[in-house]
Amino acid sequence: MKRRDIFMLSCTAALFIIAILCGAMCLSSIRHGPRPYAAAAGVCIVCAALLWFIVTARVYAAKSRRQLAAVTMIDPLTKGDNSSAFQIKLKTLTSQAPPSTYTLVFLNIKDFQLINENFGVGAGDNTLKYIHSVLKSHIKEDELVCRSEMDHFFLCLKDASEQSVTERVAEIAEAVNGGGAYTGVGSRITLRAGGYLIDNPGLKVITMQDRARAACINAPEDAACAFFGPALLERKKREGILNSIFAASLKHHDFQIYLQPKVRLSDRKLCGAEALVRWRHPEYGMIFPSNFIPLFERNGNICILDVYIFEEVCRLLRSYLDARQALIPISVNLSRSHIKKPNFLREFVEIKKKYQIPDNIIEFELTESIMLSAEHIKLVKNVIGEMHKNGFLCSLDDFGFGYSSLSLLKDLEIDVVKLDKSFFDDVLNPKAESIILGFIEIAHRLGIKVVAEGIETEDQLNSLCRLHCDAVQGYFFSKPLSIVDFEAWSRASGA
Repeated sequence: MKRRDIFMLSCTAALFIIAILCGAMCLSSIRHGPRPYAAAAGVCIVCAALLWFIVTARVYAAKSRRQLAAVTMIDPLTKGDNSSAFQIKLKTLTSQAPPSTYTLVFLNIKDFQLINENFGVGAGDNTLKYIHSVLKSHIKEDELVCRSEMDHFFLCLKDASEQSVTERVAEIAEAVNGGGAYTGVGSRITLRAGGYLIDNPGLKVITMQDRARAACINAPEDAACAFFGPALLERKKREGILNSIFAASLKHHDFQIYLQPKVRLSDRKLCGAEALVRWRHPEYGMIFPSNFIPLFERNGNICILDVYIFEEVCRLLRSYLDARQALIPISVNLSRSHIKKPNFLREFVEIKKKYQIPDNIIEFELTESIMLSAEHIKLVKNVIGEMHKNGFLCSLDDFGFGYSSLSLLKDLEIDVVKLDKSFFDDVLNPKAESIILGFIEIAHRLGIKVVAEGIETEDQLNSLCRLHCDAVQGYFFSKPLSIVDFEAWSRASGA
């Protein structure tokens, strides 16, 4: 109970006692005076009782309002403002300031689910509470912070400069990663951020928040903070166009296969190829994968495109079989979105049978980032088993780039490991060479072939030859080629 409430109740109690004493004095004087004393005594007692009731009711009503506010305006986890309180305060703050005074920032913890899965819900809650405390310590008196839901936070910063806001967000990210001892999480925490300069305070708060959130969702991976503005709107417009022409482009075969050779190091002969997609539209020209793959991964079209590319590869292989040409294994990428679907492989198996493709000619490439948790690894393990039963090979792409663990080589019956190009940026470094050699030796002992990606220099190639890498892929030999150019390259190289 607050001091104000205690004071009011104390005053009321004192008045009540005084009224009772006055009433008692009046009653005692009835014997010695006229009857009006009795009436006065009754009035005093009734007034005191009414006063006590009114004040007590007001005190407890105020207490109930505070308890209700605690439920509706306070985040139960962080004990700070919740989304409702933040929205009310944000509207008040921005309406009293000139336009472009404040920037609204949306923060999202990348892969937060991994913290809960790997360290437990308690560690996840501690992480959220710690991040909130860091955010609160980095805002000024006339700025705001709240956890809106789950692992999402909002900041209202009194700053109109994108550079300044970006620097503050980067500073906060560094401070957050100084708190491992408080969160119980040893790995680095990555914050994704999007900002909206509040140039129109008259907008609804939810619209402001949507703009900051949109900036975050569409931010490049390496951006400390992306901002809502003309560039983002133009990008969204372009993505809308790409979505609208997707179905027609599939129908008209505007998506084309490009093949990048894989070269065996023992004899420097062609030993396979990776199928990549290029989009040649009659109106918009060449549309590069970086412009549409992330978009299609977000909206689910990537699964449709993967099946399309797979069938195009099968159609190509069938043409080689009909022409009695030798086949080389071709790998096709498989988005992580497929893994979430039960029995997704059935459609690929039916296409393979339709074109009568021999076993062990098509290889599915899975990115290492699919393996987010023990549950995902178990799921992928089962999928790989089904691939082998149906005559597919399987490779693990981008190995060593993100979530890598040598235990994956033990747990998964993969046929090929593709080492990420980041391994070879400093290939002449003795430590780097020792790490690569260790990977290759372990893989070979497990019966797994090793392909090095992104090879561009003679030094990289010579080093990999010394380390007994099986094959390489990269611009040193060839960029991705159209089918016609790939066939010409293959003939010229004597493959």
